[in-house]
Amino acid sequence: MAGAGEVRKLRGRIRSVGNTAKVTRAMELVSASKMRRAQDRALAARPYAELMRGVLARLSGYAATADSETLHPLLRERRVRRFALIHITADRGLAGGLNANMNRRGASLALEHQPAVDEVSVLAVGRKGRDFFRRSGFPLLAEFTALGDRPGQADVLPIARIVMEDYVRERLDQVYIGYQRFVSTGAQRPTVRQLLPVRAPEGDPGEESSALRREFLFEPSPPALLEALLPRYIEMQILEALLDSVASEHSARMVAMHQATEAAQEMVTELTLTYNKARQDQITSELLDIVGGTAAVEA
Repeated sequence: MAGAGEVRKLRGRIRSVGNTAKVTRAMELVSASKMRRAQDRALAARPYAELMRGVLARLSGYAATADSETLHPLLRERRVRRFALIHITADRGLAGGLNANMNRRGASLALEHQPAVDEVSVLAVGRKGRDFFRRSGFPLLAEFTALGDRPGQADVLPIARIVMEDYVRERLDQVYIGYQRFVSTGAQRPTVRQLLPVRAPEGDPGEESSALRREFLFEPSPPALLEALLPRYIEMQILEALLDSVASEHSARMVAMHQATEAAQEMVTELTLTYNKARQDQITSELLDIVGGTAAVEA
């Protein structure tokens, strides 16, 4: 038989889980609202980024024919002794496995390069990645947190400046960027790609160059265009990664909060059934006590 204490405990649990469901439902709605704006920004940035890659691909044929002295510093490849990773994660949790998956992917890349280089460092963007690599013992080149839900050019400039200056001064020999690429509301893909030295996005520069020389006239000259374009290209790659990461974060949090709300509602249903049974047992016990007391008095 259930006692009054157990009934009170069940009633308290039902109230507590119900309140949790209200909180997770509210968080789901907030994330859904933020997700739509973040998705729009991420998708709007992609055509510009693709156009930048296309222009760079057209210029890559000219870069391939330049000698090492005249080649732009951001294009020069050298023996990799100092490797750096720009690691982008969220500042907050409650987003399912989003941050854990990105941290695993970043750690895998860092450990993959560690045996072949003298130093592996991390430029952490987001608290979750920063805390993870700090616990892992990797040196932090820099850290950026609290960039908000709408990162812009001003947020990108210091990140780009650090890696570009260190690469030009040969304090870094290779830089990768890791982020959650937004695929759809229910799918985010941990992605890493090389940022420095800059490489032609796709295609064979040698094959492209002969056709492009016939079809394109560059004004000013290709070296002058590369001088102006390459820093903007690096900044755009970082901004695109940040926008994708924000869209992925809100999408993952909305899905996680939706699942948490459903789980809480199921738990409330189960607890309510248990409570009703316990309450019925309590009432039955009280009735038996009353009947037994009445019978004793009458006897």
